[in-house]
Amino acid sequence: MEVGGEEEEQKKGFKELATVMAISVSSIYLALVLQFRHAVKPLIVFAAIPYGMVGAGAALFVVGAPFGFMAFLGIASLVGVIVSHVIVLFDFIEEKHAEGEPLEQALLDAGIMRLRPVLITVGATVIALFPLAEHGGPLWEPMCYAQIGGLTVATFITLLLVPVIHSIFVLDLKLVRWERPGG
Repeated sequence: MEVGGEEEEQKKGFKELATVMAISVSSIYLALVLQFRHAVKPLIVFAAIPYGMVGAGAALFVVGAPFGFMAFLGIASLVGVIVSHVIVLFDFIEEKHAEGEPLEQALLDAGIMRLRPVLITVGATVIALFPLAEHGGPLWEPMCYAQIGGLTVATFITLLLVPVIHSIFVLDLKLVRWERPGG
């Protein structure tokens, strides 16, 4: 006797999605390595992703939504949004570095100057997801709540933790160099 049916197909589907997710993350990493011309800097960009996933899982748990295909899809799209927000912050830090600002000032400027655009974008997304989460039925509810929870947590982690991780990579681990241009 063999267990089959819907559960077997679901496990097979999740395995295939996990493979696709791994390929996607690897591709994003390679693209970031090419963009930053550095193998370690993309790791700073990826630092907020686990927190977004925890936020998504916590939101699903709090509202009692199941973790199924749509929740997984919500988390998969969440990864792209988190990476794009961190890249915007990180790019601003790199811009200030090119202008010759000290590390601490560049990190503060990035956090302050990017705060409003990031909060407006995330706020609009989260607010727009609530009606679909409430009235979209069991199909859309898990995806929406996963994105709402993940975006909310990852946004604060992005704005607070990423600059800290960046400074640890520069000052303590010395894996990223911070020198004034021409010096």
